[in-house]
Amino acid sequence: MRAYQIVEWGAPLEEREVPMPEPQGTEVLVRVTASGICHSDIHIWDGYFDLGGGNKLTLEDRGVGLPFTMGHEVLGEVAALGPEAEGVAVGDRRIVFPWIGCGDCAVCQRGEELLCLAPRTVGARKPGGYAEYCLAPHPRYLVDFEGVDEPHAATCACSGVTAYSALRKVDFLRADEHLMIIGAGGVGLAGIGMAKAVVKGKLVVADIDPAKRAAAIAAGADEVVDNGDGEAVAKVLEMTGGGAMAAIDFVGAPATGGFAVQALARGGTLVVVGLFGGAMPLPMAMMPLKMLRLIGSYVGNLQEMHELMALVKAGKVKPVPITPRPLREAGQAIADLRDGKAVGRYVLTN
Repeated sequence: MRAYQIVEWGAPLEEREVPMPEPQGTEVLVRVTASGICHSDIHIWDGYFDLGGGNKLTLEDRGVGLPFTMGHEVLGEVAALGPEAEGVAVGDRRIVFPWIGCGDCAVCQRGEELLCLAPRTVGARKPGGYAEYCLAPHPRYLVDFEGVDEPHAATCACSGVTAYSALRKVDFLRADEHLMIIGAGGVGLAGIGMAKAVVKGKLVVADIDPAKRAAAIAAGADEVVDNGDGEAVAKVLEMTGGGAMAAIDFVGAPATGGFAVQALARGGTLVVVGLFGGAMPLPMAMMPLKMLRLIGSYVGNLQEMHELMALVKAGKVKPVPITPRPLREAGQAIADLRDGKAVGRYVLTN
């Protein structure tokens, strides 16, 4: 089968013929019909995450070898079943939930697979959807999307559930309080499109790109601000009456994190989602003086995926703008994403 693989970290993806996977045990073989391209794929492509101060967390250190097939927003049709796989049938159309733990450790046994130290993440640890076929380790990780457009459904497996999980962490907001979302890229727009189905507060969106601020308004933001403007903090404090009670940083850069801390109200909560990288100088005294909370949020769990799909099927989530790209353009599409050419998401189609 065809797969578009990393053969050298940071080098152009290569089209290669690889063996067709044969499902064993509880595994399910899925013929990929849509696979989203996520900003975190850029970090996987580069082979590292930037920890700031010249420090890197490399994929090789995490056990990923080359060649490797990315793609963790995978959707398709069940093509074959392992002898112990039950609950789905050949021809069923399903999303492949990718955030999978080892299944054996204590955290997996209590249902907290995102905390697993030996994950089997599809497209990040195991071969993913930049290919014609993909393996899911068990039918429980196949999620129904009946009635939902395929490209939109594919993005729910990462940008959707990541945004939903982050929003759930600030669902304590009252209707008269403000949530500030920083970054109106693919994941940020997903969050904006579902925010009012999850959180009661008023929605302010910050982005340095005017096109993305316009997309944020179209997706449901009440106010937008250019966080590259030297007066941005003052503007947020004014429009919120003293600061946002919660902020979700979908960029995760030193500048956006620093902006968020300054624009939060006393008692505010900052949820950091984005993986842009670097290190943020944090005035430690401000944490107790402003009584701030800092939370890291990484994707979402299987239960949250099912909750999200219920909202999507009910029409309560505004879809992110999507640009379909054929599978053969996988390498160019991820390069275009790095260059900031997309508003919304690219989705590869077969």
